[in-house]
This record gives sequence, C-alpha cells and structure tokens, in this order.
Amino acid sequence: MKNWHGFEVVEEWYPSIDYNKCSNCGMCLLACGNRVFAWSKNDGKFKVENKSNCVLGCTTCAKLCPEDAISFPDEP
Repeated sequence: MKNWHGFEVVEEWYPSIDYNKCSNCGMCLLACGNRVFAWSKNDGKFKVENKSNCVLGCTTCAKLCPEDAISFPDEP
C-alpha cells in the first residue's frame, strides 16, 4: 500500500465520471490536489488520468461536482 501524507492509497479505489451528467466544468480538476484528473485534448473532456493518486476515503471531487457526475466504489 502507498501512503500519501499518512493516508492509505488503494489502487482499486478511484473515481468514475458519468459523462451523461458531466458538463465539463473542470471542478474535478480544481478540487483534487492529487492530480487524479486531467484534461484530454483528444476527447475534449476531463478524465480520470492518475487512478493510483486517489486517496482512500477522499471524495472531495464528488462532493464539489455541481452535476453529481462523479462516483466512487464502496471502500474496501
């Protein structure tokens, strides 16, 4: 297991984006200090780029998403 500032990092636990709800506002990118999200020039949308950077229990991006387009699996 990796740790990030004392928090456990679990590689199987990371956010998913529902593109049917996503308005491409970029709040996920701004809300995440761990660089989990990135802008894809090819697709023209934000993507979960660095899954292993996500910290178990941190759901800040989902809480701040105005479209409720981000979800997480149950904690292991």
